[in-house]
Amino acid sequence: MDGTAAAGDRNPAGTGAPGGASGDAVKKPSGRTGRNLPAAVGVGVALGAVVIGSLYFVKVAFLVVVLVAVGVGIHEIVKAFDGFGIRVPLPPLLAGMAAMVLGPFWGGTTFLVGAFGVTVMVLLAWRMFQGAEGFVRDATAAVFVAVYPALLAGFVPLLLAPEDGPDRVIVFVAVTVCSDIGGYFAGIFFGKHRMSPLISPKKTWEGFAGSTLACVVGGALLVHFLLKGEYWEGAVVGLAGVVCATLGDLVESVIKRDIGVKDMGTLLPGHGGAMDRLDSLLFTLVPVWLLLTLLVPVA
Repeated sequence: MDGTAAAGDRNPAGTGAPGGASGDAVKKPSGRTGRNLPAAVGVGVALGAVVIGSLYFVKVAFLVVVLVAVGVGIHEIVKAFDGFGIRVPLPPLLAGMAAMVLGPFWGGTTFLVGAFGVTVMVLLAWRMFQGAEGFVRDATAAVFVAVYPALLAGFVPLLLAPEDGPDRVIVFVAVTVCSDIGGYFAGIFFGKHRMSPLISPKKTWEGFAGSTLACVVGGALLVHFLLKGEYWEGAVVGLAGVVCATLGDLVESVIKRDIGVKDMGTLLPGHGGAMDRLDSLLFTLVPVWLLLTLLVPVA
């Protein structure tokens, strides 16, 4: 999800956009929200059904869903980098990502750290045999992709592994979605003051306020009713979620601006590419995992 501006850079009209992606002041809702809203809602509902179905029937099936989504995202990034003259080896990246997404479900953080380290070593060696010219540039980009999204996605199995893991994943995903939805409507109705004109000019502070309210309330309720935690603990999770979701969306915007693309792909109608959906989720994942581990430990 894109947090406070799910389609910030895809709003050609400057009207309200998800997560407060509003340019000029908007007095009333407009149909020109920067995306095909019916298609976006349809895709969102379908993705939600896949997530919930895989989570509560077979845990490992959810990891396969993550594996496919992140794999597509890595392919999008590598393809975009290639168009910019940066050569990143795809096969070792996909293999390393698979190890990081699947292995920690059984091997924990030790396996995740080890798989990441081996992946970096293989990437450097793989690129070395292609010659010295551009090595540092290409190797740096390859390690970057090994971290974002591969390593960050490796925290999904850590979140999922406990007995109540499916509920923890729902809290993580739902908090990020709350940021997206809260910011979307606040941006449409109240968006006026731009948050970051140079990075993503459609985002507004009003949208961020809507995202914050939705995340804090949503987090408090979800943690209390799903994980039996205190309301304040859920509010803390929600507050961290909205900050990280916003940062994730801004980071993705910077990447796209740097390599000169509007969207990372066109896989999901109304949403863009896989990375256009994963950006805020990836940034929210690790802090939510950490906070839930510390505040609401498994009984």
